[in-house]
Amino acid sequence: MDTRPGRAAAVADPAPSSPAREELVGIGAAAARLSVSERALRYYQQLGLIVPSCTPGGLRRYSPDDLARVARIRELQALLGLNLDEIAVVLRSEDRMAEIRRVFHDERTSAAERHRLTREGLAIQEDLRATVEAKRVALENFLADLDARIGRTRDLLGRCDDTEPAETVTDQTDS
Repeated sequence: MDTRPGRAAAVADPAPSSPAREELVGIGAAAARLSVSERALRYYQQLGLIVPSCTPGGLRRYSPDDLARVARIRELQALLGLNLDEIAVVLRSEDRMAEIRRVFHDERTSAAERHRLTREGLAIQEDLRATVEAKRVALENFLADLDARIGRTRDLLGRCDDTEPAETVTDQTDS
């Protein structure tokens, strides 16, 4: 069983001749496919965000799940502006939610356990929402500050006459 961190669900390691094994790609191909550097992939692995398979010789091999996870990391960076520590929290939460869903839908899970899992899932979702809300508030504050600067710069331009040298205007907007 693959119980390494960074996997949404534990899956058996495919046999060497299985089709799933053929889908594994090396670090160069993975980096090219994802438009990221090999260094970024190594760093994500160092942080525990991804856990690629390794050959006996130590070469990294990336599965479709690994590639999807890196795409998710990049999406969270671009879409929400999350840093890698925040992304680690999101990914751990998503992994836990996937595990909760798996156990919840297992026919052997009792009603009491399903109730506990549902409460845990709700708490995870509320925590994730708080993370995103904090980022949203920070962005709104940044935008408000930027709008104030733009307003001050427009006011300054409105007060300038055509005879004022450009250096004076630049000096005044830096403050």
